[in-house]
Amino acid sequence: MSKLKLGIIIGSTREGRFADLPANWIGTQAEKTGAFDVEIIDLADFPLPFYGDPAASPAQKQAATAFAAKVAACDAYVFTVAEYNHSLTGVLKNALDHASWVRRPAGSIAYGGVGGARAVMHLRQIAVELEMVSVKAAVHISYGDYLAIRDGRSDFEALPHLSTAAGRMLDQLAWWGRVLRSARQEERGVEAVA
Repeated sequence: MSKLKLGIIIGSTREGRFADLPANWIGTQAEKTGAFDVEIIDLADFPLPFYGDPAASPAQKQAATAFAAKVAACDAYVFTVAEYNHSLTGVLKNALDHASWVRRPAGSIAYGGVGGARAVMHLRQIAVELEMVSVKAAVHISYGDYLAIRDGRSDFEALPHLSTAAGRMLDQLAWWGRVLRSARQEERGVEAVA
């Protein structure tokens, strides 16, 4: 069976952001499993308009179309989730509204207060509405670990609890990814015959 296409969505566009570090690390972990072809999808590369903005420029509309196509090519997703005010970033919520994520599994690698858990809770609520399957396991980078990694006093490999959580999440993404891809292919086959 062919590998699953895993899109790692960098959910922050803030200058000096931390999100690149967990995105690159989880991408490497995913590639090591042999189950995934990984693509990092950086929201900073897609200057999306606010969803439904009638004043969106042609460039913003083109970015939204390109982003939706990029997401549609994936079989599964991992979102980097920075917690702000007990929730996910506005740019990530806006990006979620700009694409179809239907019948694909999603995982999270989060950071912030309590490891970004409150932001992940909000993301999971949104994922249900967008017909994604949110896997149970997630990677939560506690504030202390976040500071140590950010300041160069530690790295992901020195924190085995993060690797353990990543392994569980990636196993769940691979299982759900295969099941859901098979179901989507079967559904397309039935539609083609009809």
